[in-house]
This record gives sequence, structure tokens and C-alpha cells, in this order.
Amino acid sequence: MAVPKHKTSKQRTHTRASQWKLKAPTVVECPHCHQLVQAHRVCPSCGHYDGVERIPMGQNDN
Repeated sequence: MAVPKHKTSKQRTHTRASQWKLKAPTVVECPHCHQLVQAHRVCPSCGHYDGVERIPMGQNDN
């Protein structure tokens, strides 16, 4: 069974743990409706992605 030969110092532990960060998702402007949208996602307000309407938003089935 593997056992460490030396104690891991606080600085080494904290240095390694400092890389675990959260970062904000990339937000871009929708070219169709100019709303802020997460990158590489269908726009929730107009349903467009890559210049094509992927989700029909104007039609209501109910």
C-alpha cells in the first residue's frame, strides 16, 4: 500500500487547490435578436442558431 514518505505542506496543498476555480460562461450577442446568449447554444428568446431558426418560437400549438 502506498504511503507518503513526507508530509505535504500547507503551501503545496493550497497551491494545488488554488486551480479549482469557477469561471463565468462565455456570453455572446445573438445576431438575430441581439439578446445575450451562452456561446454555442440555441437562443432561448428567438430560437435561432447559426443563422437558422432551430426551434419555432412564433407558433403556439395550444
